[in-house]
Amino acid sequence: MPSALTLPQDPIVAIATAPGRGAVGIVRISGHGIGPLIAKLAGRELQPRQAHLVALRDARGEVIDQALAIHFLAPHSYTGEEVLELQAHGGAVVLQLLLARCLEAGAQIDAETGAARLPHLRLAQPGEFTQRAFLNGKLDLAQAEAVADLIDAGTEAAARSATRALGGAFSRELASLAERIVALRVLVEATLDFPEEEIDFLERADARGRLGALIAQVAAVLARTRQGALLREGMTVVLAGQPNVGKSSLLNALAGAELAIVTPIAGTTRDKIERTIQIDGVPVHVIDTAGLREPHEAPDAVERIGVARSWEAIERADAVILLHDLTRVGEPSYVAGDAAIAARLHLGDTRRVLHVFNKSDAAPEGAMRDGLYLSALTGDGLPALRHALLERAGWHGDPDGVYIARTRHVHALQRTAAHLGQAQALAARADAALDLLAEELRLAHRELGQITGAVSADALLGEIFGRFCIGK
Repeated sequence: MPSALTLPQDPIVAIATAPGRGAVGIVRISGHGIGPLIAKLAGRELQPRQAHLVALRDARGEVIDQALAIHFLAPHSYTGEEVLELQAHGGAVVLQLLLARCLEAGAQIDAETGAARLPHLRLAQPGEFTQRAFLNGKLDLAQAEAVADLIDAGTEAAARSATRALGGAFSRELASLAERIVALRVLVEATLDFPEEEIDFLERADARGRLGALIAQVAAVLARTRQGALLREGMTVVLAGQPNVGKSSLLNALAGAELAIVTPIAGTTRDKIERTIQIDGVPVHVIDTAGLREPHEAPDAVERIGVARSWEAIERADAVILLHDLTRVGEPSYVAGDAAIAARLHLGDTRRVLHVFNKSDAAPEGAMRDGLYLSALTGDGLPALRHALLERAGWHGDPDGVYIARTRHVHALQRTAAHLGQAQALAARADAALDLLAEELRLAHRELGQITGAVSADALLGEIFGRFCIGK
């Protein structure tokens, strides 16, 4: 079993489609021994994996809806348990009536049998259907997370990558790594168990060469995983600069819509405005902030609060676009203001801060300097800015073959690489301590297991599945 969690015995029920109005809505029941419940709801025997048109009735015998009922026998279902799916018309009231009828029928069976045949039917918790699929070995943890990522995907590239992960592409890569680590562990631990054989392990088994190849493979998987995490989570970019340098105009230009009010009046933007855009399929969360200036220069308390929030957003951002106004580069007060912002931003951190010079369409002679130039008004220079943002994010430009991933996957692979690096350092020594080498390999193997759920803390599983929607 992939987890220390106990497999639940009680059947669960939930509406499995999104709230609101639709052509079809689904109510799903999962659990072992739900035959009596199926008979009471459908009023007839159902052939497994076949759709049957049935009249679903309330306790008084009145028809709630004509629906399709499909019975899946264990283990040939999404959860690995016996499952009943009721596909009815997608009105909210209809689905709530069906849900209530399922719970009522379960209670009736409890009363009739003294709960001897059927454990108490209850409402499912968020993610509980997928959690049962994981616990029953239908999915590993990486695939289960991909289910939620596919539902939440905000771009086409993210959706396709989630589908690849759900299909097992990521898991197969991890399984390949785990097999190679296990093979090395077997060799090392066999040498520890039979020292009298005097096997020169490091030479005869080419342990150093195999370890080097394994480290290279981990690095390649880690690079793709970082790309997958970027597709899922995107990057947060803050537009920063003095008042009236064109931040709101740039937000509108990037989004292709009039999201922010633009006027010549300094301080028009008083609070941050957020918008998620796509650049080559990568979600980019752009935040327009209030113009940065000294607190005593803000005309009122509202703008002072806005400036404070701007700095908070800058601290949390993955990248900061520091916007400069080319039409004001000769004004002493403007130059001083830019210098103050630069000092506070610690511009030595070139990985986060991107200098962008706006209003190139109206720049006076001699205003051009080294940097990235654009006009938020005309759109000139926007493609170069988008390319620069992807470079800052570490995106390599091709989503094909990338599988969706999460930050925790990246961290686990980084820890795997660190343990393998320690093992490589030990193997390079003439007096290699094989017991320490075996321990580093064991720890590397354990870190990989954290990703797929082969080794998982119950708290981690609760955190992951608790973020799912109810009914999935």
